[in-house]
Parts: sequence; C-alpha cells; structure tokens
Amino acid sequence: MKSLLTATALAAATLLATPAALAQAWPDKPVKVVVGFAPGGAADQIARLVSTPLADALGQTVVVENRPGANGNVAGDAVAKSPADGYTLLLSSGGMVSVNPHLYSKMSFDPTKDLVPVASAARIAVYLMARNELKANNIQEFIALVKSQPGKLSYGSPGNGSSPHLAGEMFKSQAGLFAVHVPYRGAAPALNDLLGNQIDYLFDPGIGLQHARSGRLKLLAVGSSKRSPLFPNVPTLDEAGLKGFDADTVFGFYAPAGTPPAVITRLNTEINKILATPAVRERMVNLGGEALPLSPAEFGKRGMDDSKRFGAVIRERKITAD
Repeated sequence: MKSLLTATALAAATLLATPAALAQAWPDKPVKVVVGFAPGGAADQIARLVSTPLADALGQTVVVENRPGANGNVAGDAVAKSPADGYTLLLSSGGMVSVNPHLYSKMSFDPTKDLVPVASAARIAVYLMARNELKANNIQEFIALVKSQPGKLSYGSPGNGSSPHLAGEMFKSQAGLFAVHVPYRGAAPALNDLLGNQIDYLFDPGIGLQHARSGRLKLLAVGSSKRSPLFPNVPTLDEAGLKGFDADTVFGFYAPAGTPPAVITRLNTEINKILATPAVRERMVNLGGEALPLSPAEFGKRGMDDSKRFGAVIRERKITAD
C-alpha cells in the first residue's frame, strides 16, 4: 500500500511539473509557421518579419510555409489538424476566424474551437488605390466617376471575404455605387493587375504603398478610423463622408487547440518582445499598419468583436464564398 501511495505521489508530482518542464524543453526542433496567403502579401511579410527574430529567441529554426486558398481556410485546416505540440503555427488575418464562418456554409474545421489565439502581430489598414489613368485626383472625384459609370469599373481583392473585399463592399454600400469585384489568390496578384491596368482600383493592405510613393498609383483615401502616419495628407473615408468606415483587420498567430498553455505563454511573450523593438515597429508602419502586442485573451476578444462588425456587412451585402 505504501509503495502504491508513493508511486501515486510521484506521478502527481510529475504531472504538476510537466508545464514547467515543457516550457524549458520546448522547442527542441524547428517550428513551422503556415501562412494562409500567397507570398508577397501582408500576411507573408509579417510572418517573415517576426519569424526571423523569433528563431533567435527560441534557439531553433522557424520555417515559413505559404498555403494560400479559401481566404485562409486551407492553411487553417492544415494547422487545426496538426499535432498540438507547439511546432506548427498559423499566421493569418483575423478574417479566418472572424469572417470565414459567416462566408462558408460548411467548413472542414471550426476556427473558434480547433484553433487558439497565440499572439496578435499587427493591425493592418487598407488603402484605396486607383490606376493613374483614371480621371480622378481625389476621393470625391473618384466617387463621382464610379457613380457615373455603374458596373463599368472593377476592383480587385485577395479573395472573397478578405478584409480588402469587405472594404470594397462597405465602400459600395456607403457611397451608393456599383463596381465589379475581381477576386485573386492573394494581395500581390491583385496589385500586379492594378499596376498592369487590368483592374481599376483596390483596397490595398499596405504592400502597394511603395507605388503610391513613386507615383505609379493614386492613393485616394485610407479605409481606417485614423489617418496613416506615412501619408498624413491623405484623408480617411470617414472624413470623406462615409461615417464610421473602418475596415482594419488584425493579423496574428494561432496554434492547434490543445497546445500546452506553457508553450502559448512562451510564444506570446517572445512575439510581444519582438513587436516592441523599434526596427519591427518601424517596419510594420512601412507595411501600412502598426505592431499590436496583445495577450492571447485580448487577441481572442478582438476576433470576436470583428466577427460582429464584419458579419453585419456580409449579411447586408449577401456575400458568400460557396
């Protein structure tokens, strides 16, 4: 009996020590970050920006793998079905959690149950950009131009239900105009077609700002609640008369449900340290957003709030991905 009690006590002590031991032992092999969008887009750039210093902090290689498709669902499904051991993470826009359940009548996983928030990375604004050949030099002229040619102009997005797509639909609804939506498999292909005059405008998540600076594209407005520090003279759509317009989204890291809390805490701590460094904060601004360090709970709440906000737009515009 005494030996049984001793064995039970040792087992209990081992279980209690497991989280601390795990935090010290993890990671002992490379960590993979699966990005839900194509190379060159905002999600991809953020993943690579954070993953390099994260590898230094963890003492292990952090490999970035792009798996675009279905507005982040392809990558989300892959990570949700991965072992919950901290070695496979997801970097996605918050839309995968807050938007996709409103878009798809059936999903192969439940992002609110099969994934857990680890750390937010950045709040990304969207920028209304048009090709140079359009005869509109400010947002008021642009709205008038699109209204005068209903259905004749087109706008691109990284895909159905992406934050730039929802921004485009919000814009059409609040401005009372109509343009044709052209979905792409990522922000970079959409930007390339705008530069090639294949589409007329788009809500860019920041990767096209260099072309606004060089004069290759017209930057007409910011689809955020506040002006960008990079372009302080460019008005928000709210200032242009579309009151309450805010299409910002939060990009961040997720892990399979069941990942040990000690691992999530370690990742959140290291990522937040990285986001606080001046170099990363400056790079996030240059990407068109801002670093946004949050706790896992705060990140999760932001996703729930965005779900309510974007869900209303999706229902009003009758947007589906099926």
